[in-house]
Amino acid sequence: MSTSSNIIKQKTFWQQYGSLILILGGILVGALIGAFAPSVGTAIKPIGDIFLNLLFTIVVPLVFVSIASAVGSMANMKRLGRILGGTIGTFIFTGIIASICVLIWVNIFSPSAGTSIEMTGSEVGEAKTAAELIVSSLTVSDFPELWTKSNMLPLIIFAIIFGFCVSACGGDETPMGKLLINLNDIIMKFVSVIMIIAPLGLGAYFANLVATYGPEIIGDYGRSMLVYYPLCLLYGVIFFPLYAFMAGGKQGVVTMIKHIFPPAITAFATQSSAATIPVNKEACDAIGVPKDISDLVLPMGCTMHMDGSVLSSICKICFLYGIFGMEFSGAGTYAMSIVVAILSAFVLSGAPGGGLVGEMLIVSMFNFPAEAFPIIATLGFIFDPAATCLNSSGDTIASMMVTRLVEGKDWLVNAAAAKKQAAS
Repeated sequence: MSTSSNIIKQKTFWQQYGSLILILGGILVGALIGAFAPSVGTAIKPIGDIFLNLLFTIVVPLVFVSIASAVGSMANMKRLGRILGGTIGTFIFTGIIASICVLIWVNIFSPSAGTSIEMTGSEVGEAKTAAELIVSSLTVSDFPELWTKSNMLPLIIFAIIFGFCVSACGGDETPMGKLLINLNDIIMKFVSVIMIIAPLGLGAYFANLVATYGPEIIGDYGRSMLVYYPLCLLYGVIFFPLYAFMAGGKQGVVTMIKHIFPPAITAFATQSSAATIPVNKEACDAIGVPKDISDLVLPMGCTMHMDGSVLSSICKICFLYGIFGMEFSGAGTYAMSIVVAILSAFVLSGAPGGGLVGEMLIVSMFNFPAEAFPIIATLGFIFDPAATCLNSSGDTIASMMVTRLVEGKDWLVNAAAAKKQAAS
């Protein structure tokens, strides 16, 4: 527990929550301006547009550079293929389970029930056939078309292939590898500079939004919290023990419950998956997860194991369907929701501003108008504490599951015996 205590003590309350408080404060002030001074709310709309345009212009280089640099460096990690395969398979498995759970949940408790707001001057794009959707989602016909936010998935695929080629030609020690790493640092700084004006930009946007569509839209965010937070609690209470049972039987469940709270509390307090890695490492060592497994699963889980983000993404998609008066139903819609949710969590969460990029992916893949982006970006800020808590604490359980795949069903018994022998 000493490591987790040090992490929490390193930052004051304001350092941990200051940016979130400022953003939510800006949104609240903007909503109040829009409700009580609609003319002012409409007049300051250009400020919100500037902020959105800055985000839109950085999103394409952000996706390409962050993914290409990450994949380009990945080949330098000499790990057993079985561990890597088990890790990725576990992440996808739990992501699919989370997707199915949230689809059932939002069909019972819609996060935007009773809301239908027509965005003037913006229309939802026409749905494509399955074949057209596959082709247009995965590829483009010309290289310049990659560099637009409307073709996000082809860009991601291109970046992954490019990254693999970089790693095959020497990885991050090559001039291109070093260039990608440097560009990634620059873009991270660029994003942080843009986010300085986020309270002002989102505040101005919501001032115009409330002035145009009325204050009733604010109530939808409160309802979305009442839908999302209980879902996260139920998922943790039901499926975390189930995953632990799959990893180590009854003993796995008892061991998980004994060690899961420090990572969960640290993740919720810091809202940082990276800050929780040392605490997760302590938990894995105490449980008996082999070092070579935890050393791989925890860093990868920090950016790729995002069950909370999967729950969040599908809640956002359902919310937008309700906002635009569309019915969230059908096998095609559900399948695409699962793919986009897992993709945005699995691939983009490791990128700086990955949550915002995932929200952009939702808007572009479902052909929502650009005005939909700040709406679900706000949901992202509201959902983040619970999502990070599930994401990060789930990494310890994922390490247990991977150990079960790699070392067999008796791994937990063997680990306890080895600890006892070492202590004697």
